[in-house]
Amino acid sequence: MKNNKIKTIIKKLNTPQKVQDFLDKIPFNFEKRGDTYMAPIKMLRENKAHCFEGAVFACFCLKQLGIPNFLLDFKVKKSAQDDSDHTICLFKMKGFWGAISKTNHSVLRYRDPIYKTPRELAMSYYHEYFLDDGEKTLKSFSKPFDIWQKFKTDWVYREDNLDDIALSLDKSPHFDFVPKNNLKFIRKVGKTEIKGALVTEW
Repeated sequence: MKNNKIKTIIKKLNTPQKVQDFLDKIPFNFEKRGDTYMAPIKMLRENKAHCFEGAVFACFCLKQLGIPNFLLDFKVKKSAQDDSDHTICLFKMKGFWGAISKTNHSVLRYRDPIYKTPRELAMSYYHEYFLDDGEKTLKSFSKPFDIWQKFKTDWVYREDNLDDIALSLDKSPHFDFVPKNNLKFIRKVGKTEIKGALVTEW
């Protein structure tokens, strides 16, 4: 994909909603050839993305619009070996927080900017994150991660994987979703919810 075409695509993505719509339309990256953490420009050329790649691409787009943006990382319980961590792009508009999310499932998606705090937004994902047996698997969420402060702009055009950014995000401060004293009160997801979550886009 030539640079002029890339610039044309980015220019059209002038709202968070349009960025989300664009990410929904490109295929999901199932990493069939091994783990990837593609930078935005390479992601556009490859025309596929998983959650981390979609999130950093969204950060890049929102930066062009002057919209404050961060990465937000979700970690699953160590016992949930059949589940994976998730990354979203957190943004702030007129004092409220929203999120852009690349996912292959019917849940874990876009959040309108209606949340007062990043924690409030993060909590909205808790009940949607579960295994096929109904076990809720989210363990913790990160402090908003400022990719621009930590890594400037060099990462946008890199050809190598953004492993350093992914690792730094993974090691950043995280907060548990469930108070320890309340772990015993967590209910498994019902059959109807499990059935609905089986819908995939790609």
